[in-house]
Amino acid sequence: MTTDPVLGHAFVDATLLERALTHRSAGHLNNERLEFLGDALLNLFVAELVYEQYPRADEGEMTRLRAALVNGAALAELARAEELGDRLHLGPGELKSGGFRRESILADAFEAVLAAIYVDSGWSACRDTVRRLFATRVAAGANTPKDAKTRLQELLQSRNLPLPAYELVGSWGEEHARIFEAVCRIDSADILTRGSASSRRAAEQIAAEQALTQLERSFSDE
Repeated sequence: MTTDPVLGHAFVDATLLERALTHRSAGHLNNERLEFLGDALLNLFVAELVYEQYPRADEGEMTRLRAALVNGAALAELARAEELGDRLHLGPGELKSGGFRRESILADAFEAVLAAIYVDSGWSACRDTVRRLFATRVAAGANTPKDAKTRLQELLQSRNLPLPAYELVGSWGEEHARIFEAVCRIDSADILTRGSASSRRAAEQIAAEQALTQLERSFSDE
């Protein structure tokens, strides 16, 4: 018996969809394994689209574009558009804290559903879903702004300076609402900045943005 379509796919095995939409806070049988698989599938299929649509782009340009298309914020936006948050199974703590709106939970659920499509109906079904959802986004991606870490790296390279070092220096909070603190260190410019966010990646981006601001100010004063 098929289900109502999710991401345009009607599941033959409805239990796969239920697993994909079950956060770890709701129990042992959750979507973490599917999210792991979905992340790999999504990166591959989006990379294929980028490779096809940008024949003159080099490896660095393709990597930046793919990263912009499959980051947590972008996937959470897609999950909201598909109303996945309304279908999530969350534990009491996540329900109380509004986990159905949390970017990381929505992004993970999106990836898990893609993996569930793969397990349910195979490679072509999953690939077709990704291509349908991302083709237009990939085509428009040439103007996607670079993230802070990329801009900081390119600025340092333009001055023949060593690249920054990032380090996770702490984390705190309950498991479902963890906060991570990271530092960005540029010894050659005597810069050390900090960022805090709900993921290590986001914390590093905040620290990089602050370091970039300090570095640009320093260079403008020369």
